[in-house]
Amino acid sequence: MLKLLLTTAQGIEDLASREVLNLLGDSVVRIEEKPFNVEGRILVEVKEKEYKDEKGRKRPFDFATYLNENSRLLHRVIVEIASTKFEGIEREDPEKALKRIEDFVSEIPVEKFVKVSESFAVRSFREGEHEVTSVDIARIVGKAIFERLSRFGTPRVNLDHPTVIFRAELIGEAFFLGIDTTGDHSLHRRPWRVYDHPAHLKSSIANALIELAQPEGSFIDPFCGSGTIPIELALRGYEGKIICLEKYHKHLNGAKMNALAAGVYDKIEFILGDATRLSEYLESVDFAVSNLPYGLKIGRRSMIPELYSKFLSELAKVLEKRGVFITTEKNAIERAIEENGFKIIHHRLIGHGGLRVHAYVIE
Repeated sequence: MLKLLLTTAQGIEDLASREVLNLLGDSVVRIEEKPFNVEGRILVEVKEKEYKDEKGRKRPFDFATYLNENSRLLHRVIVEIASTKFEGIEREDPEKALKRIEDFVSEIPVEKFVKVSESFAVRSFREGEHEVTSVDIARIVGKAIFERLSRFGTPRVNLDHPTVIFRAELIGEAFFLGIDTTGDHSLHRRPWRVYDHPAHLKSSIANALIELAQPEGSFIDPFCGSGTIPIELALRGYEGKIICLEKYHKHLNGAKMNALAAGVYDKIEFILGDATRLSEYLESVDFAVSNLPYGLKIGRRSMIPELYSKFLSELAKVLEKRGVFITTEKNAIERAIEENGFKIIHHRLIGHGGLRVHAYVIE
């Protein structure tokens, strides 16, 4: 049995779990969202299986590689080695807390996961009220692994370009140790992104919004920025019309550059225009999905209520089916939704860039 610890954005664990089940099918024995109540994490147990290569030879199926290559909602795929709960660790002094971690890792047979001849490094992540830092965790876990491997030879540490990356996470009282198969760059950092909007959306969250919309028909992102949502939709092989509307020429050009890099430029219609005048550019559209301007993204927060009111007033003239939007400005968007005759059919909080943003599905 193989255990995989999967990371994703907080608040979309259910959508990511559904994607994993669709990708891995009946190989999944158990799937658990938020193990140890840790948000943004999914634990999956899969039964090992084989496939035949082009020469008819049986090979073990690599679940981790398959998820790395095919998932749109995950950030990391980690082969879990061990996990535990250190009760009270957030209240302990650093020396005692680190000793607990070191003692735990020292007993783990890490030699099963890395050859002594292979170089390794430890990448760490910490979240909570601990007095220890992520650097402390990486140091003490690296020490424990090194000493364990020293029983079998001379371990090789390479912090810059390791063959094997151990990932140690201390989140609240939960501790996870595994092999990070994704590497140093999260899956949400797409290779097609050659232009960065100052407040671009993570591709994993863009796909979560698409999942919430379940679009069929014409589609628009009325504040498309660098084009993340339309590009991710086009990469899914979407057959409906996709429109990318952006007010600023610089960002629209950036969206075009990204679409070219992604190989989907000819699948998207790019329009330079203002979302508060939406009905001037199209008579109707089935679905609208967007990361709305908010906070620092717009410059003056006082402008947001009026902006949302004008935009949703225009949207009411053209939207045929469903809209999905995210913003930090809960009061402003809910007031604009109500004023313009829309109904909220779903609401959730999603972690994005250190913030908790509100996601709304409206009809």
